[in-house]
Amino acid sequence: MMNNMIIGQYVPGDSFIHRMDPRAKLIIVFFYVAVIFLANNIVSYSIIGLFAILAVLVSRVPIYFIIKGLKPILFIIIFTFLLHIFMTREGEVIADIGFLKIYEGGVIQGIYISLRFLFLILLTTLLTLTTTPIEVTDGMETLLHPLKKVRFPVHELALMMSISLRFIPTLMDETDKILKAQTARGVDFSSGPIKDRLKAVVPLLIPLFISAFKRAEELATAMEARGYQGGEGRTKYRQLSWGSIDTMALIMFVIVAAALFIVRV
Repeated sequence: MMNNMIIGQYVPGDSFIHRMDPRAKLIIVFFYVAVIFLANNIVSYSIIGLFAILAVLVSRVPIYFIIKGLKPILFIIIFTFLLHIFMTREGEVIADIGFLKIYEGGVIQGIYISLRFLFLILLTTLLTLTTTPIEVTDGMETLLHPLKKVRFPVHELALMMSISLRFIPTLMDETDKILKAQTARGVDFSSGPIKDRLKAVVPLLIPLFISAFKRAEELATAMEARGYQGGEGRTKYRQLSWGSIDTMALIMFVIVAAALFIVRV
């Protein structure tokens, strides 16, 4: 399952979304995360869902690759859905299972929240699939540049985010290797009481933390050896360029957001 994780990976391509300026993609994703919480009926959820699906199709990233990458979060989505079914007590009772009652409002709320979570993961994942970590760093640093006037460490924050995204696939591969090694030694992660499963996770976390700290130390040593002194005075090899496709994409998103406000009740 660890090998299925696609967050932080980049899929090379020449699609409309691949050619967009990273600043435009960051702005759209940021406001998409904000406006998605305004959806509260089937029409509004259909609008944000169609926008996310259209973005996936335009990106030309293989559908099977995205579905494969969403499998690790499937458990969280199902758990969220079940949690709302059994905890929300609104509307009419549609099922009475002994001491458990399932309400109509709980089912609707569970579906809405699960879809909201799915669309959030889908679009934010698409950002990393179509944008290199360097482009994400440059775009974020440019957007946050005005904060430098108040001595906010913009470059350091952008660099930290870039390194985090770059290390997600590496740590997932490392976790998978440790998991297989522990399984070969007889550790069972998939059966038994929950207490035993939690105990079995300890031999997995300790070597993972050790490996992460080791890689962080190696990265720090490499940066010091290359004379890294922060963002002051640094120039960029690749210059960002805002084009007509970025303006067009932003206008399309504004139309979607406006439609969402109109149909919201």
